[in-house]
Amino acid sequence: MRDQGIDQKDIAEADLRTRRGVFRAVAFRDPVDGHEHMALVRGDIRGRENVLVRMHSECMTGDIFAATRCECGDQLGAALDAIVREGAGVLVYLRGHEGRGIGLVAKVRTHILQDDQGLDTVDSATAIGLPVDVRDYGPAARVLRHLGVRSVRLLSNNPVKVSALESYGVAIAARVPLLVPVSDDNVRYLTAKRDRLGHDLPQLDTAPLGEAPVSEVHG
Repeated sequence: MRDQGIDQKDIAEADLRTRRGVFRAVAFRDPVDGHEHMALVRGDIRGRENVLVRMHSECMTGDIFAATRCECGDQLGAALDAIVREGAGVLVYLRGHEGRGIGLVAKVRTHILQDDQGLDTVDSATAIGLPVDVRDYGPAARVLRHLGVRSVRLLSNNPVKVSALESYGVAIAARVPLLVPVSDDNVRYLTAKRDRLGHDLPQLDTAPLGEAPVSEVHG
């Protein structure tokens, strides 16, 4: 798919000091969706292949307030830890993806249906007349091209993300599962993601109490 690039006037870069060390913060305004996104870059990745990459969808409740209904906050931290261990990689934080793209207000409304009526994350969205997933990963593909990444090992449990990036011309060398522990709070959500949305979540089979390891699935 042919795709426009990001205009240089819509990009700003600076060092970002964090508890995990220093990243290069690449803030950019996407030319298609108009949102301001952020790529956190560790190490020298320009011109490299097999770069460890996480495309992380914005989740205010999980990422900022550490909500336990979803695993988003845990995945965000685990992805950054994996990139630090690797010594190089990119985390692309995608704005406008709240609630798989339906927005914050609608997402909280789905929580009411989940709590009061027992609907899962899929049916609670369709019950209020909204699509299950309207996220677009074009911004991630565009910033990866800007950063000069030649191919990626994608940190994700969602095979759809692989095909989505490939549709924008990004070469995927491997998918790297990003598994978090199952708890009483997130088991229903994770089960729906596995059974309804096709996510690869083998930790549900045994529901381990400890953190599941990150391992690679090639192909």
